[in-house]
Amino acid sequence: MDNSNSNGSSGGQRFRKIPRHSQSLSHLKLDPLVDENLEQWPHLNELVQCYRTDWVKDENKYGHYESISPVSFQNQIFEGPDTDLETEMHLANSRRNKAEETTDDDIPSTSGRQFVEAAFPDSSNSVVSKHFGESPLPAYEPAFDWDNERSMIFGQRIPDTPLPQYDSGLKISVKVLSLSFQAGLAEPFYGTICIYNKERREKLSEDFYFSVVPTDTQDAKISHDPRGIFYLDAPSSSICLLIQLEKPATEEGGVTASVYSRKEPVHLSEREKQKLQVWSRIMPYKESFAWTIVPLFDNSIAATSGGAASPSSPLAPSVSGSSSHDGVFEPVAKITLDGKLGYSSGSSVVVEISNLNKVKESYTEDSLQDPKRKVHKPVKGVLRLEIEKHQTAHAELENLSETGSITNDSIDLGDRVADSAFTKSPSNGFDDPQTSGSKWNIFDGKETSGNISNARENPDFTADDFQAFDFRTTTRNEPFLQLFHCLYVYPLTVSLSRKRNLFIRVELRKDDVDVRRQPLEAMHPREPGTSLQKWAHTQVAAGTRVACYHDEIKLSLPAIWTPSHHLLFTFFHVDLQTKLEAPKPVVIGYAVLPLSTHAQLRSEISLPIMRELVPHYLQEMGKERLDYLEDGKNVFRLRLRLCSSLYPINERIRDFFIEYDRHTLRTSPPWGSELLEAINSLKNVDSTALLQFLHPILNMLLHLIGSGGETLQVAAFRAMVNILTRVQQESVDDTERNRFLVNYVDYAFDDFGGRQPPVYPGLSTVWGSLARSKAKGYRVGPVYDDVLAMAWFFLELIVKSMALEQARLFYHSLPLGEDVPPMQLKEGVFRCIMQLYDCLLTEVHERCKKGLSLAKRLNSSLAFFCYDLLSIIEPRQVFELVSLYLDKFSGVCQSVLHDCKLTFLQIICDHDLFVEMPGRDPSDRNYLASVLIQELFLTWDHDELSQRSKAARILVVLLCKHEFDARYQKPEDKLYIAQLYFPLVGQILDEMPVFYNLNAVEKREVLIVILQIMRNLDDTSLVKAWQQSIARTRLFFKLMEECLVLFEHRKPADGILMGSSSRSPVGDGPASPKYSDRLSPAINNYLSEASRQEVRPQGTPDNGYLWQRVNSQLSSPSQPYSLREALAQAQSSRIGASAQALRESLHPILRQKLELWEENLSAAVSLQVLEITEKFSMMAASHSIATDYGKLDCLTAIFTSFFSRNQPLSFWKALFPVFNNVFDLHGATLMARENDRFLKQVAFHLLRLAVFRNESVKKRAVIGLQILVRSAFYYFMQTARLRVMLTITLSELMSDVQVTQMKSDGMLEESGEAKRLRKSLEEVADELKTPDLLRECGLPESALVAVPKKLAENRWSWSEVKYLSDCLILALDASLEHALLGSVMTVDRYAAAESFYKLAMAFAPVPDLHIMWLLHLCDAHQEMQSWAEAAQCAVAVAGVVMQALVARNDGVWSKDHVISLRKICPMVSSEITAEASAAEVEGYGSSKLTVDSAVKYLQLANRLFSQAELFHFCANILELVIPVHKSRRAYGQLAKCHTMLTDIYESILEQESSPIPFTDATYYRVGFYGERFGKLDRKEYVYREPRDVRLGDIMEKLSHIYESRMDDNHTLHIIPDSRQVKADELQPGVCYLQITAVDPVMEDEDLGSRRERIFSLSTGTVRARVFDRFLFDTPFTKNGKTQGGLEDQWKRRTVLQTEGSFPALVNRLLVMKSESLEFSPVENAIGMIETRTAALRNELEEPRSSEGDQLPRLQSLQRILQGSVAVQVNSGVLSVCTAFLSGEPATRLRSQELQQLIAALLEFMAVCKRAIRVHFRLIGEEDQDFHTQLVNGFQSLTAELSHYIPAILAEL
Repeated sequence: MDNSNSNGSSGGQRFRKIPRHSQSLSHLKLDPLVDENLEQWPHLNELVQCYRTDWVKDENKYGHYESISPVSFQNQIFEGPDTDLETEMHLANSRRNKAEETTDDDIPSTSGRQFVEAAFPDSSNSVVSKHFGESPLPAYEPAFDWDNERSMIFGQRIPDTPLPQYDSGLKISVKVLSLSFQAGLAEPFYGTICIYNKERREKLSEDFYFSVVPTDTQDAKISHDPRGIFYLDAPSSSICLLIQLEKPATEEGGVTASVYSRKEPVHLSEREKQKLQVWSRIMPYKESFAWTIVPLFDNSIAATSGGAASPSSPLAPSVSGSSSHDGVFEPVAKITLDGKLGYSSGSSVVVEISNLNKVKESYTEDSLQDPKRKVHKPVKGVLRLEIEKHQTAHAELENLSETGSITNDSIDLGDRVADSAFTKSPSNGFDDPQTSGSKWNIFDGKETSGNISNARENPDFTADDFQAFDFRTTTRNEPFLQLFHCLYVYPLTVSLSRKRNLFIRVELRKDDVDVRRQPLEAMHPREPGTSLQKWAHTQVAAGTRVACYHDEIKLSLPAIWTPSHHLLFTFFHVDLQTKLEAPKPVVIGYAVLPLSTHAQLRSEISLPIMRELVPHYLQEMGKERLDYLEDGKNVFRLRLRLCSSLYPINERIRDFFIEYDRHTLRTSPPWGSELLEAINSLKNVDSTALLQFLHPILNMLLHLIGSGGETLQVAAFRAMVNILTRVQQESVDDTERNRFLVNYVDYAFDDFGGRQPPVYPGLSTVWGSLARSKAKGYRVGPVYDDVLAMAWFFLELIVKSMALEQARLFYHSLPLGEDVPPMQLKEGVFRCIMQLYDCLLTEVHERCKKGLSLAKRLNSSLAFFCYDLLSIIEPRQVFELVSLYLDKFSGVCQSVLHDCKLTFLQIICDHDLFVEMPGRDPSDRNYLASVLIQELFLTWDHDELSQRSKAARILVVLLCKHEFDARYQKPEDKLYIAQLYFPLVGQILDEMPVFYNLNAVEKREVLIVILQIMRNLDDTSLVKAWQQSIARTRLFFKLMEECLVLFEHRKPADGILMGSSSRSPVGDGPASPKYSDRLSPAINNYLSEASRQEVRPQGTPDNGYLWQRVNSQLSSPSQPYSLREALAQAQSSRIGASAQALRESLHPILRQKLELWEENLSAAVSLQVLEITEKFSMMAASHSIATDYGKLDCLTAIFTSFFSRNQPLSFWKALFPVFNNVFDLHGATLMARENDRFLKQVAFHLLRLAVFRNESVKKRAVIGLQILVRSAFYYFMQTARLRVMLTITLSELMSDVQVTQMKSDGMLEESGEAKRLRKSLEEVADELKTPDLLRECGLPESALVAVPKKLAENRWSWSEVKYLSDCLILALDASLEHALLGSVMTVDRYAAAESFYKLAMAFAPVPDLHIMWLLHLCDAHQEMQSWAEAAQCAVAVAGVVMQALVARNDGVWSKDHVISLRKICPMVSSEITAEASAAEVEGYGSSKLTVDSAVKYLQLANRLFSQAELFHFCANILELVIPVHKSRRAYGQLAKCHTMLTDIYESILEQESSPIPFTDATYYRVGFYGERFGKLDRKEYVYREPRDVRLGDIMEKLSHIYESRMDDNHTLHIIPDSRQVKADELQPGVCYLQITAVDPVMEDEDLGSRRERIFSLSTGTVRARVFDRFLFDTPFTKNGKTQGGLEDQWKRRTVLQTEGSFPALVNRLLVMKSESLEFSPVENAIGMIETRTAALRNELEEPRSSEGDQLPRLQSLQRILQGSVAVQVNSGVLSVCTAFLSGEPATRLRSQELQQLIAALLEFMAVCKRAIRVHFRLIGEEDQDFHTQLVNGFQSLTAELSHYIPAILAEL
């Protein structure tokens, strides 16, 4: 329809004239005589007007809705952490573009081309679009079908197509192609074809005449043979074509007709041919030749709706009758006759008929199938016909809407593809049926527009087609719609006493006055295209006494008959021989039949035959003069058939017509009692007759109501009610509007074409007075209920009458293209209508309470009345009616009444111009809209569940209607509509409980509406939602969060069970199954419809190859083929079919659509909420709204919601620019401590996204992190706090993310997620890539360094960012390493402890996590019984707590205490904790750090250290605990502590005085060489082991750990010595361990001294045993011998520096550097001697605590002396002398060395001497012998030495 102006009434032309069908009957003119003076016969005038005037159709009545073309959807990409659909699609696309052979149609596409992203710009972008995404509404309601939604309204008026002129079941055209005989065709043949019911043996249509002329005589000009067009009701096997052939009467003695039926093949000779040709030229009269019956349908056919035929009959359609491809026939395999199939073209079937039965003599039709007759001979010939099935007539009429395209509503239900969304344009995801294209593809590839007789498109029927009149028209129960007025005459037999060649001539005469006068030209000719003739002939019945005829003679009748109109039959005999000239017929007699007496008879009539005609032969008196044949017997039998829509056969109707004429022409007595009687007797007319003349009768009654007096008016009104009620009862479904009545109102009624005053004032007056009397309590009889039942009819009449008046008033004065202005009703009429309306409302109100269904129907009729009036009269007048209604039904009334009210509003608001309606006051906005919002909101607050969902539905449908309306696509229109509905949002916010009470489905409906409103609002209106109060703004964002929750896209795999809510409303009918709980409820109906249709995508053959491409397993028995099967399966397994199962049952194309819609809905909703959030953020920046500016909780909540849902890629792409802006504007608030939880969540989700495989998501996560870092710089000046946050969230994320994956060999390796996370973290600090990243994500390149308003300088620093990134990567690596150890955790305890340690260090910025991992580590050590390490962990924990407390100044400790703690555990560093305290994060941080927790851990450390026997540490620790108890005056605790201290100091004393020096541990250096060691390769560690672990033990332990790591091609070796290893010289494929015992080095020890180290020397002092240097000595020779004397023995001393000191938090420390010194043999010797001297001196000089402590001293002294001077020990001092002081070596020594050696020896001897003296003082009796030995030993040693050093004697 053209949309030239904004509101659907097409420029002033509200009414469309629909011309009558002028096909078959256009040449039927009434008798010209009658045509002139119809004025004398008002009823005739009325009838002719009724049939001739064009129908008037109100184009607006059924709403006029032009939808925009459907939105096309893109596939939305929802990525999981491990998917990268985006890339896959790009690849798929590029592959597709390469292989372009696949045409677009092959792909089962749901949205044009399947995955082409943004190949075409979104439809909305053509306007400069400010929206982020598509509107959510189209995706929510993707199959919005306005017609369908309207049809759901209770009492919805369904537009009816105008009644066809011929009721259309089927329309068939028959064309004769050829007739051929074996003998050859030399003479012309003629024939008739009609539709014939062979069971009832009656003709169903008039005859169609055709002729076949021999080819040589054929006139070349006739190129187009006419076709006969026949109408059928429904296919049935008894319906046939009766074909009768005739030829020129056979010449006596000429060639007989038997030549055509001889058995043996015969050809006409040339002579015979000539004879025949010549004869056929002279002989004009014909005789019957042959007949045949062709069944059109097989027996098997059932009468299907659209008239499908069985496959083997000529009319087999290719698809069942209900398909829209109506004109397509498959080639037929066989034909029921023995005909061969010729060929099939397009949509027609060619039938060859060879079973023609030859007749010998003339016959009547009745005798054809008479079994008594003898069998006819078959003719050797073939008749070829082309039979075609056409679209039925009424479709042609209605379909040619202005453009000539097919509109969807026109195909009768028979032919309608119910929701033809699948049979239409393949271009996009869904189609509104109302925008279907005008072309349908029919399979043969030619685009035909469904055989429509539309001259411009398809000249399918030409003028010379013959439309056969369907005799059933006169017997059907339906109104006559066209003028036909003719008589069919069938002469049957004439019985004479002698043989004659008889034929009959028929003519119509006006009177019998003049015998010679010409008859009237009334006979229909047989040849097409010629005018009416004066007479017609039958065939010749040759040589018979009883002549039989089967001719049909059709004649037109005059409009008004006089008694003198009669038929005259003349009987002729003709000679069938050529004598001298051509044979002349001879009159035998005449017969006469007056019309008025016999015309309506259906039975046979017999007449006598007169010999002569005399004037006035009709009159009685003239009869005596006449002379009759056969003694005046009635020898002539004939039958008549009257077909007339002017002349009612029913007498009561004729009476009414006559009285009507009299009344109109004022010829009757003035008050017209006869008329009243006639009117009243109409009640008794039988229904068929009543229906046939329904339109004229109604017109006449309305005329009387409009212009008669009151009595007449009431009588006519009552008669009318009675007639209507009877007609209504005829209709099949009692509740619907009867279609004949609908047709009358919608098409036929034109208010007398403006020739008389309009009907509505009279009608409303009569009805109003009746209603008022009822209201006053008078008895108005049972008729009143009928009035109410038929109220719809009267209301629609009133409305149409008004509308016609309005159109006529303004018809001439209106400029072109303008709308008709509304009409102001006259005061009186309006008051009358108001009163009537009030009475009817009262009826509705009262009857509703009784629960009568009549009330609901009446309610709908009243609603439609207002609906219609809105288009005609001043809307404010209508609003008075509406407000009258709402007053009657105010507030929350009874549920039935409320339902009526909703229906009422639903109907009214469906008005085309609803949006443009004014308010009740000129200042108001739309009155209806405000009423609607009020009432819907009330309904949601109502208890009735079904009504709640109905109310929600009403709203959604309305908004869809606006959204898709082609008239309202401009932004300003959309804005206006949004403002119209905006108050609804306010109401919901004011009363949120109402919203929360709805169930999920209704909530979705309401939220979609809210989103739609918000989407189109301008900012100034939008602000209003947020300006009232903080709480209200919060509620608004609660709604937004609900949107995100309810529309979140879950993959179908989540298997949502059916009822989405336990309280899903109980619908009226069985609820349709739930395919999706996120899309609109209408979708479920749509899908069940579609699956019932068994989708057949257009453009494919019946069951096209498309199927195989979509899903090759589709035919597998497990997958149900249709919905019914799916449901049956579900029922059988006794589960409510879950949404999942239902989805599975869908055809793949449908399922794809469904998923596409859901994805888009979810995406659109998220984007819409994002858009609103951005606006909110902007407004909040200008402080123009009410919200909590301290926290901006609305923003934080919604962002958290965004991040935590499954969002599509398009959303992530749009999110980050907004994210950036929000942090720009509100960074300070968002980064504040109050929003810690928010920041943490955001950080968590950003890190989560950084793990995604999809690049687009990952990049954006990186940018998001950078935005956070930027904000940290600006608002915290540093990144520490953010670092803490990120570290916390990273640790949380680690529990979610799979950081390791199994390798094929069972080992673990780093997973893709971990790698991607590491890469993302690196990118955060990547200065070079960032500008590109920012650009790609749609942010300005300067986004990170741009200085926010109010701040002075740029604080961004890449180095800090790098540090941040490194910290996080460190944490990631630690977590990863820990995870990778999973399998060897229990075996390799060292690695396990190390991984805990690394975690503790990596998470050090977060005290909680730091402590957590330290405690894990502590537990691990305790399991390994490494008490010292465990204690160190406890100290470290206490240190963290202490430092935090010191930093906060709320402890009892000061910095000095921390320093003393650091001496015990150097790891208690200062920098970590400084940050930690800064980084208070909600849920984490120093709030847990209390003095008590510190004391607890200190006590744990104390216990562990004492288990490790490191008592001096215990003392230090207790000294830290004591101040706490002091400050708290906990004297009991103090006493305990001091007791413990006492014990500790005693233990220390005991350790020191032990003669065997105390060692707390042994130390080993372990070197790793080999690639299987991984990170350990070529590293050296110092292990701290318990003191009882020997070298062999640790070797065994380590080889056990590392054997398990070796694979088949690696072995493990231990290097036995401690030499330096050159790693490159080792064998590949072997892994080496080198294990060496090492000694710890004291802090102040001189490592360069050559003395040997005796460990006991260092035990003397109470010194913290903290070691970070170790040494071991390796002897070697320079001459290559493995072993040499002392003089060759060099020594290498290696000193190792570890990374940290023991006891540490772990059992092994990495060697940082190792240095080595070499000592020459002499230095070795001197060192050895000095060592012993020192040991003795030490023993002698050490002070003792008490004098009684003699015993240990004596023992140790004895031990040392025995090793020094006993005689048998000559290896020591003596061997040195022999080695260096004798002979050759002595000469090699430098004098300095010599001096040193000698000095050392002398000193040694001196000390020995002193020691022996001391020994003597200490010993008792028992040691005397030992002393003697010592003295002897010393003396002999002195003697030995004096050989080398003579001076020694002097010294001693």
